[in-house]
Amino acid sequence: MTTRAFYDADGELLIVPQQGGLTLVTELGRMLVAPLEIAVIPRGVRFRVELPDGVARGYVCENFGAAFRLPDLGPIGSDGLACQRDFQTPVAWYEDRDEPCELIAKFGGALWAARMEHSPFDVVAWRGNHVPYKYDLRRFNTIGSVSFDHPDPSIFLVLQSITDTPGVDSIDFVIFPPRWLAMEHTFRPPWFHRNVASEFMGLIHGVYDAKAEGFLPGGASLHNCMSGHGPDAATFERASREDTTRPARIADTMAFMFETRSIIRPNALCAGFTVAAARLWRVLAGG
Repeated sequence: MTTRAFYDADGELLIVPQQGGLTLVTELGRMLVAPLEIAVIPRGVRFRVELPDGVARGYVCENFGAAFRLPDLGPIGSDGLACQRDFQTPVAWYEDRDEPCELIAKFGGALWAARMEHSPFDVVAWRGNHVPYKYDLRRFNTIGSVSFDHPDPSIFLVLQSITDTPGVDSIDFVIFPPRWLAMEHTFRPPWFHRNVASEFMGLIHGVYDAKAEGFLPGGASLHNCMSGHGPDAATFERASREDTTRPARIADTMAFMFETRSIIRPNALCAGFTVAAARLWRVLAGG
């Protein structure tokens, strides 16, 4: 994308690298985003993608609702989950280059292009709060049960896009990081359930503890609204025999979930993504 730039007028972009890092060159500065980190590009902010490792693979969530924010901690108190101080924003950086550049915009579900005679990354200084940012998922402070029962995944909530209906968000971004399980007399993996949310799961690193086989880094699963789901057979058998009088360490893992009140419609272009998102990933990757 050395001679191209992009912005999304329809929504903000949550970028989750899985393999290879990204350098995001934005109007407000540069950010290097590696696997196990995430980045958010706000609606309308122009950027380009550079690949310092030569190749990259990952996931993109396009949020059409309210901007992502940290969840209210409520009874958890002041500490836990993701902490505001761990989020990073770029310092001002500009490109003084009078060479042609193609500016691509996503607007109304379509892609549009226009020619510019100079670099769009010419902002010398900025102030405000509508800015790109990144977060290291390893900084997440995991909360868990220390008595009994498997708690709701909302305790792993990193970012949410709220709606006017309390408890029903437009998009939740949830992670399943390394952690201890200490619940007694409890089936410790995620229980078999169905709910109003549509759940798109992805695996960044390691093994997802609810799927012992067949769920590899870079893969994904989708359980739409009210479809029953839970751990696979191998996980069920192992967990059913586990000695729950001892804590167990879930290590070497990082899975995530995009959870939405909307229905996710897979298609032939890219299973698990909309046509627009598949086309957008090709733009981000420079293809």
